[in-house]
Amino acid sequence: MSNWIYCLLWFFILYSFIGWVLGTAAAAVREKKFVDVGFLYGPYCPAYGLGGVVFSVLLPELKNHLFFLFLGGSVLSFLVAIFTGFILERIFHHKWWDYSRKRFQFGGYVNLPYTIVWGIMAVLCISFVNPMLRRMVMLLPISIGRIILTVLYIIIVIDFIGTITGILTVRSHIRKLLLVQEVSENLQKTADMMGMGVTGWVLKHLGKAYPSLDAKSIIHAKIEQERQLEKKKEKAGVFAVGCSFYKLVCLFFLGAFLGDIVETIFCYATTGRLMSRSSVVYGPFSIVWGLGCVLLTALLYQYRNHSDRYIFTFGTILGGAYEYICSVFTELVFGTIFWDYSHIPFNLGGRVNLLFCFFWGIVAVVWMKLLYPKLSDWIEKIPKKIGVVFTWLLIIFMIFNIIISGLAMNRYTIRQTKDSQPKTKIDQFLDQHFPDERMEHIYPNAKIVENL
Repeated sequence: MSNWIYCLLWFFILYSFIGWVLGTAAAAVREKKFVDVGFLYGPYCPAYGLGGVVFSVLLPELKNHLFFLFLGGSVLSFLVAIFTGFILERIFHHKWWDYSRKRFQFGGYVNLPYTIVWGIMAVLCISFVNPMLRRMVMLLPISIGRIILTVLYIIIVIDFIGTITGILTVRSHIRKLLLVQEVSENLQKTADMMGMGVTGWVLKHLGKAYPSLDAKSIIHAKIEQERQLEKKKEKAGVFAVGCSFYKLVCLFFLGAFLGDIVETIFCYATTGRLMSRSSVVYGPFSIVWGLGCVLLTALLYQYRNHSDRYIFTFGTILGGAYEYICSVFTELVFGTIFWDYSHIPFNLGGRVNLLFCFFWGIVAVVWMKLLYPKLSDWIEKIPKKIGVVFTWLLIIFMIFNIIISGLAMNRYTIRQTKDSQPKTKIDQFLDQHFPDERMEHIYPNAKIVENL
């Protein structure tokens, strides 16, 4: 275990505890009584620990750029909060925090003032807290530290299993009690649907005649109509309705393919060179674009009826942060830089630049307003049984493709920096099927990073 990973494991524990202390103290002041804000039984909040680790991995390069460090911390905290809240809600069908009644909130998971606070915390974390925690951790003998870490993580795992078991047990007991209430609510919703359908139609036509009419009312009515339409499609057995798992998987492949093609054409138009922009060794698929489409769709789906300016701003910030994270990740994992914008003005560490951030914003608008609606309709026309089978075949193919690509890139890196003699049959296979010439053709802009 390297010292870097050793420190990260400690950071997760320490930030989980510190976050629990601060969150519980703030809740106690607000509620005038003790309130345990943790998801688990013990005095720790894994979401804060995850945030601390993400900051520690992705933000150190921005230490000398305080504004971008603040911005990066805000964006990362935004993503961590949405990811954690979304996963918890999907597992337990319950929101563990809800900002939906506050202004400047996003999906009920994120509140702008707290995001700004997280940005400030990122600056403090990287500039002051992390160096102090690292010194404290290294004062403890590593052999003892590893034993303590093992015990602590075992306790957290047991706590996590116990918490989930307890929640599921309680849910099974109250499910019957909620049946009558659910029937009543469904009857009320049916009545509301009928009224909302008429209201939405009226608002739509009044909006054309009277542009000054409240735009939010029209948007909310349209969203409600679309929700009811999705429910009807689900009952009818339509494949990949709404922003579902199967829809996102299909969009990933479409986005990965279209992104690769668009980027190839763009490079040819600007450089005069026809070069591969693929992320994998089999097929014209750009993983960055595929994941980007999934991320944009998942986050902006409920806001797809908002203005182009809203989506452009969100896409610009999110796209820049996403590209920066991908650059850091690939460098850490593969020891390779796949793109370098150092020669372009207004760049940040060569990982992102302002021009391409604006390009992400434009892509977000084009995707949500033009491409997504059409692609979504096409996907939903696929027969359900065929769609499910075909989707899982694509998932298996891409998992295999990513694994082979990772092994091939790792082997290529070793051949450039270390003893290139194959030591296993896998090395021999990779050397035979993915020699330097083929790898350099697939990844023409890849640069090996030394002394990671």
